[in-house]
Amino acid sequence: MSEDYQIVSRARGEPLPEGRTGVRVRVQLSGCPSPRWSRDLAARLSRELVGHPAVGHLRLNVNDIVQGDQIVLEGVESSEAPVLGDALEQAVDAANRASTTGALNPPPKVAQEEADGIARTIELPQP
Repeated sequence: MSEDYQIVSRARGEPLPEGRTGVRVRVQLSGCPSPRWSRDLAARLSRELVGHPAVGHLRLNVNDIVQGDQIVLEGVESSEAPVLGDALEQAVDAANRASTTGALNPPPKVAQEEADGIARTIELPQP
C-alpha cells in the first residue's frame, strides 16, 4: 500500500528539560504514517544528514521520529537548524517514493548464511 505525506506546517520548537541539549522540534505532516513509513523516514533523514558536522546532538529515534501526524526531532541546536529543512523535505519525498515503488521491503541482497558468516568474523570478547 503506498503512502504519500507532505509537510504542512512550519517547524515549532519546545524547550527540553534542564540537562538536555537543544530543543524539541515538531513538524506536522498531512496524515498519520504507518510505522514502516516512519522507520523509512528516519533512515532516509539519517542518510541526508551524514557529513553535516552540526547535527551532533540530534536524536533520530526510529521508534518515535513520527508521533501521530508529526515529525519529532529531539536535541536540535541553533547551529543545525538551517540544515534540517532541506534534509527533512528530501527524506519525506524519498520515503514517499519508496512507499509507492515497494522499496520499503526490498528483497535481501545476500543470503542469511552469508550474513551469518560475515557476522562470525567480527572478533568480540567472549562473555
